[in-house]
Amino acid sequence: MSAAKSRMRNKHMRDQPSNVTYSSGGWRNGGEGRPPGDSQPGKRQGFGNHGGGWVRGHQPGGSTYPQELPKYITSTYFAKARAAEVKAMLRAVNKTTGSCHTFGALPKHMRRRAMSHDTKRLPKRLREGAQRMLDKSLQMGKKEESKTKSRKARRRHGNLLLEFNRRQRKNVWLETHIWHAKRFHMVKKWGYCLGERPTLKCYRACYRAMSSHCLLQDLSYYCCLELQGPEDQLLSALSRLTSKDAGPTFAAVLCLSGRRQGSVVLYRADQYPSQPLGPVLFLWRPRTQGSTHRQLWIWGHPSLKQDVLSELQAVCQCTEAVVPPTVIAVPLPELKQESEEPSPVAAAPLVSTPTQAKGRKRKRAEKDPGAQSAKKILGDGTRSPTCPITWKSASTEIVINDLTMEMVRYRLIGPLSHSVLAQTLYPATDCNEEAKSGQSCFWWPEHCKQEQNMALHREQSDLFQLLKGVFSTTEIPAGTVLGLTVDDPRIFLPRHRGYAQPDLQQAIGVDEEKRRALTLQGAPEHCCQSALWERSVRDNVTDNKMSEQELNGKRREVLVPGSRLSPTPLQGRVPLLLVHQPGKQLGQEMGSWGAGWDLLMPKGWGMAFWVPLVYRGVRVAGLKMSVKHSQFKGVPHFPNDYPDCPAGARFQDEQEAELLDKFTRRPPAKRANYIKHGCLAPFRCPWQQLVEEWAEIVKEEPAERRDGGQDGTEMAAVVGPSRFSVLRSRKVLRQLSAWCQPTSSRGQRLHQRGRGGVTHQAIPPQAPLTPAAAASLRAAHGHHSLVWARFSLLSKGRPELHAMVCVPTPEDLKLLPKKHQGQDLVATTSLLEPRHKDHHRKRVREAHREERRRRKVEKLKMKGGTEVKKEEEEEKKEVIRKEVPVPDVVVLKSDPPSDQTQMIVEQPSSHPVPSLALKQEVVDAPAKTSDGDLALGPAPQGEDQKQERLVLGLWPDPLPSVTSHCSRVTLGWVTQGDFSLASGCGEALGLVSVSGLLHALLTQPPDQRGLLLLRNPSSLQYRFAKITIEA
Repeated sequence: MSAAKSRMRNKHMRDQPSNVTYSSGGWRNGGEGRPPGDSQPGKRQGFGNHGGGWVRGHQPGGSTYPQELPKYITSTYFAKARAAEVKAMLRAVNKTTGSCHTFGALPKHMRRRAMSHDTKRLPKRLREGAQRMLDKSLQMGKKEESKTKSRKARRRHGNLLLEFNRRQRKNVWLETHIWHAKRFHMVKKWGYCLGERPTLKCYRACYRAMSSHCLLQDLSYYCCLELQGPEDQLLSALSRLTSKDAGPTFAAVLCLSGRRQGSVVLYRADQYPSQPLGPVLFLWRPRTQGSTHRQLWIWGHPSLKQDVLSELQAVCQCTEAVVPPTVIAVPLPELKQESEEPSPVAAAPLVSTPTQAKGRKRKRAEKDPGAQSAKKILGDGTRSPTCPITWKSASTEIVINDLTMEMVRYRLIGPLSHSVLAQTLYPATDCNEEAKSGQSCFWWPEHCKQEQNMALHREQSDLFQLLKGVFSTTEIPAGTVLGLTVDDPRIFLPRHRGYAQPDLQQAIGVDEEKRRALTLQGAPEHCCQSALWERSVRDNVTDNKMSEQELNGKRREVLVPGSRLSPTPLQGRVPLLLVHQPGKQLGQEMGSWGAGWDLLMPKGWGMAFWVPLVYRGVRVAGLKMSVKHSQFKGVPHFPNDYPDCPAGARFQDEQEAELLDKFTRRPPAKRANYIKHGCLAPFRCPWQQLVEEWAEIVKEEPAERRDGGQDGTEMAAVVGPSRFSVLRSRKVLRQLSAWCQPTSSRGQRLHQRGRGGVTHQAIPPQAPLTPAAAASLRAAHGHHSLVWARFSLLSKGRPELHAMVCVPTPEDLKLLPKKHQGQDLVATTSLLEPRHKDHHRKRVREAHREERRRRKVEKLKMKGGTEVKKEEEEEKKEVIRKEVPVPDVVVLKSDPPSDQTQMIVEQPSSHPVPSLALKQEVVDAPAKTSDGDLALGPAPQGEDQKQERLVLGLWPDPLPSVTSHCSRVTLGWVTQGDFSLASGCGEALGLVSVSGLLHALLTQPPDQRGLLLLRNPSSLQYRFAKITIEA
């Protein structure tokens, strides 16, 4: 019998009882006995060579089954033998499984679709069972109905709000989240749901908006910390976190007056220039006459909020947390008892009576009073109500408040940002005498009662009207602050989307003296005041905001459709702060590019201002365009380009894990072999190893070349184990910027001409580059320091992330012929890195083979059909050990001290194995990692034991020398790189070692100083680039 027939027979006979047997005597006499005189039943006539029992199919040899019937049957034996079969058959017929239905017992020609819900269409003998199944399914359906509602029910306003509030308990939503979710690819970062990039292809469109019109971004996820207290105590505490050597601090005169917004890099207390925290923006509230109490806002990225908050609490001694008051929800019946008893006439319509007419819909007022109300979450929905947001000091008068998500912040980038604001915002109108005379629950009528407030408001409105006559946003001084109160922008929403342009007619009527004062000095100090600084005003504006339904109802009452509401509702006045954002401030190229305005408003009004701004023709961007904006400006972007900060280190770890996961998801044949390309770390930048190796290189140089013959004991004492840091001293950066410029070229002449212009500050001449000057700078700042630089390719090419920055050899510089008439240099394409040999390829392949063999053995053991003995396993392992070739590079698993460089033992492949332990380390069964690759070495004995990971095409840890691994010495790596639409060539931003940069500049000719090489991780091609340090 074939296998298919055997499986079919087993399927049919699966319900047969176990006590039924088929004897060799066939089916006669109930399976018992044989005909008289037949001693060999297997050779009887008509049965051939087959044994007893029934056999399906045609029998070979031409034999046929007997046609005659038995002559007699013993009823007792026959019934006894077939009783078990009949019982099994009845049980199988009457048994109903989960997938069986009652009408399945009917023939196919009698089945109807209506039988599933109408049991009367079935025969009477099946109706009872069908009704039981129908009742059971209805009960199951009722349970599921409470869990999943219909789409129409889920899309109701109240149910949508409840669902949105539930989803905001884990990640914070911005007020524009729904708008972004329909048009952007959303990501979850730093505890927020943010728009990463639009679904449309708008990369070039966003650049055009930044360059010629306006680009809009929602920066409400930035965290705000408020400090209140005496001015001298605040400055004394904050001075420990900053240094004047790195630029203006919190005590800058213009910033301290409240007329300018400042930016500064914070450090741990008294730890400058090491242990930085990150960059922040700060804004002082203008002084109040006769008071020394000041108010300060510090805005920072959410990834550094906890670090900054803990450091501020330490320096301000604000360790006492103020527990927020708990809001007790009073039940509705208690409220009715406390209030006046309503009359029976007024209460009658709210009660549902039995005499209510049939078919009449129940009103919403008749809902269950204990039902949950759908109220939109404003602010941080993940924060617990008992979580403290205020800290005060017992020894000082300083108070720290956490205002995260208490305000909305929008950023408008582009030369016409002021035109967009001028067409969107309208200064608030004055209240009538009736509103001023009475008592109002809104803040604006109470604010209008004081004449000095209205005089300030009129002056701010006149100053805001001057923006209409300004041609470009770059004409406004950097960091200018302007306070303003405006009407609800939804009232002036246009019917169609337009395109904001400067109003030239408005510029004609503007006073030229006032406009010149605005563009040269900014807003006066008293005009920087705003009611947005008051918490009570912010809460009042948020709580009394008019809903869209109420606003549409008032629009319907207007006599002329589409006309403006008159008078403006009292709750439609919003206090704002307009903060100018400076563009590119350093360097001589693209001055003030990327400037714009920041718009600050109370929470709850995000969409009320967002939609009118979009209707003025702005282009909306996400997180990716923020990185591109920083790249075009040539400034570092936080946290991507701050590897010495805690947030930057965390970002690099996350980025490495993401890139490695993306790399390992590809098949091995489709991956780039970075070992052959000479790239040690394609997914991360080992900055610490780079600075340590350059410190050793400089230390081993001859004294004459290193410090010009001076004593090197000071340098030797400085060199030691230290954490790397990024150089931010303005004085040293200006010195390095001057040294990176060639001494005789057209570019240097243009550089000096730009420095001497009116638009740049007068910078004193810098000292020439000599070995002694480089040694003194290196001894003071450069042993474990990195410097931020910009690289511009001299020819074609597109720098990529983590591209290597290398020093060209003298032979490479000879390949740079000068063009005629003193034009720029042109790079050749003959600079190639020799292809490296992959010493780890065999190890990875053998590890994968051993893993497959181990899986095969385990699979055989689990099946149980084939027992593998221990002796055979040992023999197989011994054969595998003999077949594995000795690798050229063996990585030792010893743990050297942290201050020493981890070494690599290189051995030729023809040498014998020095020890069995070393060989055993290579061959032991690898452990499987989470992404499918193998970790070298046996299973870990403890949590602190590390495994060496083997991935095809990647170097395992520890890495060899990063500086001398390639044919050109490595200086640093690129953190941002792409083709720049702003400069029209490939540009990169990255960090290089200060010691390595000084070493390279000293060895280059004066007319070719500042030329380096860039090479992408997946390429062997070197390309010339010009380094620029903007300070």
